[in-house]
Amino acid sequence: MNGLSERLMEELNSSVAFTIPIGKGIPVSSSLAVTWGIMLVLVVMSLCFTHNMKLVPGKKQAAVEMAVEWINKFFTDLLGEEGKRYIPYLGTVLLYIGLSNISGLFGVAPPTKDLNVTAGLAIMSIVLIEAAGIRAKGPKRWLKSFAEPAPFITPINILEVFIRPLSLCMRLFGNILGGFVVMELIKLVAPVLVPLPFSFYFDIFDGCIQAYVFVFLTSLFIREAIE
Repeated sequence: MNGLSERLMEELNSSVAFTIPIGKGIPVSSSLAVTWGIMLVLVVMSLCFTHNMKLVPGKKQAAVEMAVEWINKFFTDLLGEEGKRYIPYLGTVLLYIGLSNISGLFGVAPPTKDLNVTAGLAIMSIVLIEAAGIRAKGPKRWLKSFAEPAPFITPINILEVFIRPLSLCMRLFGNILGGFVVMELIKLVAPVLVPLPFSFYFDIFDGCIQAYVFVFLTSLFIREAIE
């Protein structure tokens, strides 16, 4: 049992992947290294899919256009016409979290099981949400919105600004970490064949659902901020 606990804790810790030889050395965690890899994959995919585009699309171009059209329609329905400028960010976050969550299929720990990664995503999203509110309402009206619908609600509205990123962060972190722990336990107890159906659920289905929930909630918060 002690060996099982030690191995599980070893898997949960975000180890140092390598050190950049600058000054005393800059350690790069495994979650950051995997994030860089996912960013590289997304950039290469973007270049491949947008290269040599034609007026009459082939099968590959038609599939990409359908995917982009679905993403645009999905977020436009949530945000409205005024929020269309935020679709590129939301689409990028959707792809990043989706790929991060299923990275366990390729033998690497998902970056989203690292609290630092999910906290960074949540902070970026909440900054965008508040910036969208300021852009839509103007600084004065945005500040006045904290006193709506009544002045005594102001402390609760201010607290909500900090609760939202915490909620986004912990929901994503908790679900991915929970799935990762369950999968590691299954692999340690029954390493042959048994993990396959569970991997399909935790790595693919649940991973995609969590990516959807994150951007869905962010979109709702943006819509509320710009109304």
